[in-house]
Amino acid sequence: MTLGSTILDEFVQCYNPENRHQRAATWTEENLEGRWRAYDYADLINRDKASLDIFWLRDESLADSDNLPAPEIIAREIVLDLEAALDQFRLIAADLDDEALVEV
Repeated sequence: MTLGSTILDEFVQCYNPENRHQRAATWTEENLEGRWRAYDYADLINRDKASLDIFWLRDESLADSDNLPAPEIIAREIVLDLEAALDQFRLIAADLDDEALVEV
């Protein structure tokens, strides 16, 4: 999926840039899937370190941490992915070097 204007349409509609005083929350206790939620200043300032790192929607596509592979397996997969990426960069660098030699 690419980030395009249609992806942001719902946000722009809820954000209501023409009149911020008419913004209406779509999240309620009855509609927990609403993507626009209002917070009172007191609620925000009372958070740990007054953090604005707020989320209330859960992305169901993310893996549940209880079902993750063992750390050593994850680490091994990361190493393999990084080595494959490094091999690709080596090929690109070699191609660029070859092109530089041709241009001289």
